[in-house]
Amino acid sequence: MILLDTTVLAYAVGEEHPLRGPCRRLLAAHADGRIEATTTVEVVQELVHVRARRRDRADAAALGRQVAEAFALIVTTAEDLERGLALFERHPALGAFDAVLAAVAIGHSADALVSADRAFAGVPGLRWVDPGSTELDRLIGG
Repeated sequence: MILLDTTVLAYAVGEEHPLRGPCRRLLAAHADGRIEATTTVEVVQELVHVRARRRDRADAAALGRQVAEAFALIVTTAEDLERGLALFERHPALGAFDAVLAAVAIGHSADALVSADRAFAGVPGLRWVDPGSTELDRLIGG
């Protein structure tokens, strides 16, 4: 299972950007059943928040619902939160949100966490994949 960060979803549905194509390929691989990908409620919430900065609230909420329907969302637990807070304390580059997301990926034995955020790179036990890297192609078989 591959865990997706907000950046992947935002680039996939956003304006033209160098990461738009790779992020769309990743989502297409999930939609086609070639890979199993998921995300969390918190990621969907952050995506809606980001989208609402550029579009109206109805559009942002509709996107959030569409994303939630496309994935079997992982439920973040109190254990994930505790592991995330421990990561947050040890890794100054990680914000609190990203630390908890990394903990979710580790705790749920994700094959990878895909994110454009390089702060994930130094987390032990986490396979972080940059959507702009050739590793993404290996991950999705393309």
